[in-house]
Amino acid sequence: MSMSDYWLTTERLALRRFTGDDLDWLVSVYADADVTRHLGGTRDRAQTEEMLNVRILDYYEHHPGLGIWMTVDRSSRERLGFHLLNHIHGESIIQIGFTLVKAAWGRGFGSEMATAVLRCGFVHMSLPQIAGIANLENLASQRVLQKIGLHRRGERAFSHPALASQGPMAWFERHAVDWLAEREPRHRSS
Repeated sequence: MSMSDYWLTTERLALRRFTGDDLDWLVSVYADADVTRHLGGTRDRAQTEEMLNVRILDYYEHHPGLGIWMTVDRSSRERLGFHLLNHIHGESIIQIGFTLVKAAWGRGFGSEMATAVLRCGFVHMSLPQIAGIANLENLASQRVLQKIGLHRRGERAFSHPALASQGPMAWFERHAVDWLAEREPRHRSS
């Protein structure tokens, strides 16, 4: 893939759309119990393929500008995980999130790209508010959500089957006007 295949880049990372060719990689991610312990657990190949087709590939067409994108190391082109800006299952609320393979943990990749995605959502897509959710035990993801500028607003449970079994989750959110005033001085109101 050339750099033109990536729609968002940071110093070390790039995002691209998933394709059907990413199925085997995604299956390996969802087979890893450590990676998926805060994502509702492992998935078999059929479940992962359905997720790829419905929640990722079809979602691009139905919700332009939103989605789940492959996170790639710019220098090696290695697939490191994925970042997302999409609707929380069964909700109209837009969330930011990420999942990284174990080899990418602890290297700042989650917050580096999540900051860029959040900025894109606020600046280029003019989204008024973005939320984030994390399993209550997933303190590392909660720290990333705070680091990128979301504020913890308690806990929230969801009724959608994809989330209901996880019980209450840590709830984060931020309004664009506040995030931009804090992070981008030219957006401060007089």
